[in-house]
Amino acid sequence: MPVEIIILLSICAALAAFVTALLVRAVCFKPMGERASRPESVFVNKERAVQTLAEMIKCKTVSDRNKENEDEAEFDKFKSLLPTLFPTVFSSCEVEYVGDRAILIRWRGKSEDLPTVLMAHYDVVSASEEDWEKPAFEGATENGVLWGRGTLDTKGTLNGILSAAEQLLGEGFVPERDIYFAFGGDEEINGHGAPDIVELFCQRGITPGIVVDEGGAVVEGVFPGVKRPAALIGIAEKGMINVEYSVKGGGGHASSPAPHTPVGRLSAACVKMEKTPFKYRLTKPARLMLDTMGRNSTFLYRIIFANLWCFSPVLNLLTRKTGGELNALVRTTTAFTQMEGSKGLNVIPPKARMASNHRILPGETADGTLERIRRVVDDEKITVTKIDGMDPSVVSDTDCEAWERLSAAVSETWSDAIVSPYLMLACSDSRHWGKISDKVYRFSAMALSKEERATIHGNNERVPFDTVARTVEFYVRLMKKS
Repeated sequence: MPVEIIILLSICAALAAFVTALLVRAVCFKPMGERASRPESVFVNKERAVQTLAEMIKCKTVSDRNKENEDEAEFDKFKSLLPTLFPTVFSSCEVEYVGDRAILIRWRGKSEDLPTVLMAHYDVVSASEEDWEKPAFEGATENGVLWGRGTLDTKGTLNGILSAAEQLLGEGFVPERDIYFAFGGDEEINGHGAPDIVELFCQRGITPGIVVDEGGAVVEGVFPGVKRPAALIGIAEKGMINVEYSVKGGGGHASSPAPHTPVGRLSAACVKMEKTPFKYRLTKPARLMLDTMGRNSTFLYRIIFANLWCFSPVLNLLTRKTGGELNALVRTTTAFTQMEGSKGLNVIPPKARMASNHRILPGETADGTLERIRRVVDDEKITVTKIDGMDPSVVSDTDCEAWERLSAAVSETWSDAIVSPYLMLACSDSRHWGKISDKVYRFSAMALSKEERATIHGNNERVPFDTVARTVEFYVRLMKKS
């Protein structure tokens, strides 16, 4: 037999073996065994839960970096309101006010070791009320929906926590371990409420067994080929850095410009950065999510996600070209957000600046990101400086009792959902708890549509009554497992 034919047959055999290996791995890439338990039914007073949340919405607790834009009386009003809405909690538990706005409540259990910490924040972002269909701070209700700033982010969570505790305390329930409620009043401005509480835990030698804060939710249509809802629990969150680029020049009349104006230099730097994205990398949260969700996808996608050792270059190229959430899952991102030059149309600015926001993958740092930006820009005329920033959070454990407890409560509340770890793309107060725990999880206990998620920090934030009740139900289940 000619050598050429032997070589061709060998290549075909190798190719067939390669394709067979891909297909076999895809066939074996099936969902892990899921819980088949029959959860205990939980009664929730939906009407009362909606009423208490509506009262909270009426407190205009808007936080702002410029203190002149804040109304401290509204924050005091909120703190005074809580004992009237949840009298059993405030009469039965130890309440402590930390700093100027943070609230720490201790519900004593049978043991003080490895307590549960449930977080939320009661400050909100501002609202352009003229663009809302309903008032943003009146707790308006219509057709089974409660409107208002904070219904989702995160007075709704705070209401769920305290409503569940009020109900269980009224039933005489005593948790196995202490439960702490840690509520911040300055999360939206990266304030010091949460760090102050963490520092208090450090001083008192308290190590949490589990910390649960806002983050993922029960969502649909977020992963290719998956038809079931996904309950995404953040086991880490990306870091963040804001960067300023500035150029000083002589200014002058626009009729006789130099070859490169300040704005032109900045534009070139912007193009360089966007054409040179950060390196593709699969972190632990991304790998776990792709593994969990990929197993529940269609066969075509299972071929890809069962064989990432082969298809990672394809995923890298795809995410780089399309951007969006999947791209943010696998690389540090760059978003240019500001640019300033001259106020005159015919005036070359003596100084121009622009700014970018970067969300940093776990395993990288804010300082390393800044140095990489400087290398890519590579223009001695442009000064690149850090405005502010923070490193990524600690990556939490998923092979532990705390994860099992949380995922069980989620599965029992949303029985049709796939519970999956994920990487939270935004920032939250929970990152501060990585200092004392690797069991920090980010889950906003709500099933949210794409339209509802878009109202967070946007117009017409609102929540269905059924969602309010389901949030309470979840926290009842979680507290019973504490």
